[in-house]
Amino acid sequence: MTLGMMKDRITLENITELKKNEIFVFGSNQLALHGAGAAKLAAERFGAVDYIAFGASGQSFAIPTKDRMIQTLEITKIRKYVEAFIQFVKVWGKENTFLVTEIGCGLAGYKPEDIAPLFKEAVKYDNIHLPKRFWDILNK
Repeated sequence: MTLGMMKDRITLENITELKKNEIFVFGSNQLALHGAGAAKLAAERFGAVDYIAFGASGQSFAIPTKDRMIQTLEITKIRKYVEAFIQFVKVWGKENTFLVTEIGCGLAGYKPEDIAPLFKEAVKYDNIHLPKRFWDILNK
């Protein structure tokens, strides 16, 4: 992927509003109570609904990074959710642009180096935008 193409697919750090076809992708918990971090923003601004731990609601898409006890999930479990997200985009998301936040890198405590590789397949889809730090890692 060329640097120019990547620049067109960088998720902004502070998203405050979305265009009609944009979807805010955030880290959630398996309890599906969106009370803190990007999940709280998703609930307050972008229509994320409590009790949807994984998937689309409003203009948002939840990917769990914490379990029902609000403990950080293992990378292997997060990977399965990311893979399912990419499959969702492939089948159902063609008309939307998915703005992936730095899931797992806030309250869950992972570093971008841990999470970015999970999105390697997402690079193939023009409508999946990733944080700059994820792109920097994927382009190494």
